[in-house]
Amino acid sequence: MTFARPEHSIDTDTLPRMPAWVTSARPEAFEDVAFLSGAALNHLHLVLGREEVPKALLRDRLALRAAEACAGFSGRPERAPELRDAIHLLRPGDLPGPAGETYLAWRRAVERPVSIKALGRALPILELGQIATWLDTGKGAPVTRAAIALDAVLTEAPRAKVPALILADAALAQALGWDRVVPLLAAGLKRTDLRKRGDDLRLACHRAVTASAVEAARLAVDLARRASLLKGVAPKLRAKGAGAAVKIFLTQDAVAPSALPLPDRAARRLCDRLVDLGAVRELTGRDTFRLYGV
Repeated sequence: MTFARPEHSIDTDTLPRMPAWVTSARPEAFEDVAFLSGAALNHLHLVLGREEVPKALLRDRLALRAAEACAGFSGRPERAPELRDAIHLLRPGDLPGPAGETYLAWRRAVERPVSIKALGRALPILELGQIATWLDTGKGAPVTRAAIALDAVLTEAPRAKVPALILADAALAQALGWDRVVPLLAAGLKRTDLRKRGDDLRLACHRAVTASAVEAARLAVDLARRASLLKGVAPKLRAKGAGAAVKIFLTQDAVAPSALPLPDRAARRLCDRLVDLGAVRELTGRDTFRLYGV
């Protein structure tokens, strides 16, 4: 049976667009690179302030990208599909493995408002006092503070790339007045960048923030459109618990039917109907152990 696609949609033209001179410029001088990162962050700040943007979903999807980048930094083969499976298909008592632990750390880092306690939950291997020291290391403009925090952690603990990047993004969020971590640095940095220090690392961070902020803003607009579509079809869903299920889809990158507040068979039927309505996508391409997302 084919369902008509709902007409309810968001006009993405109302969301601010990243200026073309930010996306097309290829500056070399430090002050020009820093200026562009500031412009890109300012634009992202405006986008994040819009009610239409599903911010929790955006952060969760950026957390996946950050975890994927960190897996690459460690020389691991896991990419987004494997990371999703490692977390969303876990059975009680199972361990997620090293890559899954990295993904869990990023997800926990973005879930709650930035605080020493929340970062300690994401990074249980670190003492809260050490987190506080590293987080408050940097002074100055936002990207500078983030780069100094990243430098400080990697200087003292060169192998602690995941904690270093999470704390750097936390420092960036605090400097920008954001209440939660928005993962930007990991996806924009190269493996060789993490061996840099001082001004070289700061320059790499400015470039990374520019590239990632541009991509995050683009993703935010896309998710705003998809979220609007999902909200539009929600009244068509008659299954008990469908409203709560929709809220889960609007906050998580991927969802297993077993995670929805419905009986297993009803959850699978709901997911299939949402796919038919064009409101969510099946993410795995498998016939079994499927995952769905906006």
